[in-house]
Amino acid sequence: MSNLIVIVFDDAEQAGNVRATLKSVEHEGRLRLDDSAVVVKDEKGKIHVKDQMDRGVKVGAVTGGLLGILLASVFFPIGGLIIGAVAGGLIGSAAGLGISKSFIKEVSESMTENSSALFIIVRDGDPDLAVAALRPYQGKILQTTLSPEDEETLRRTLKKKG
Repeated sequence: MSNLIVIVFDDAEQAGNVRATLKSVEHEGRLRLDDSAVVVKDEKGKIHVKDQMDRGVKVGAVTGGLLGILLASVFFPIGGLIIGAVAGGLIGSAAGLGISKSFIKEVSESMTENSSALFIIVRDGDPDLAVAALRPYQGKILQTTLSPEDEETLRRTLKKKG
């Protein structure tokens, strides 16, 4: 089961730093993210969405690419592959497997200037390892689908400094 976690930080850099930390844990194979996005509200109140990753689009594009190869072998080589990959990406995006853009917009409107937020969907992983990776950071959990016990552990971790 996947869990949505939204954490807001008081500075513009911290959400990106946390995402980078979680990505390094993911590269070690001990955590799997389905989707993530870093939202920064600059000093002028302008919203910037950075480092967005959506597994649904990737899965759709790969599936579409394979379908394209099948079509290519029957009809036309390169065009079938390209059309299949593009169509698959659109289907993956439309399937709603990731974080909704309207939800990101809703949260970003409530953020203060010069702050950031991290949106992640964690597919699976070692909760203790994820908490350990977040120890150096301070943030406020805005929303989560974690169990009450896991959410409380994460809240305590994000309140501590160092």
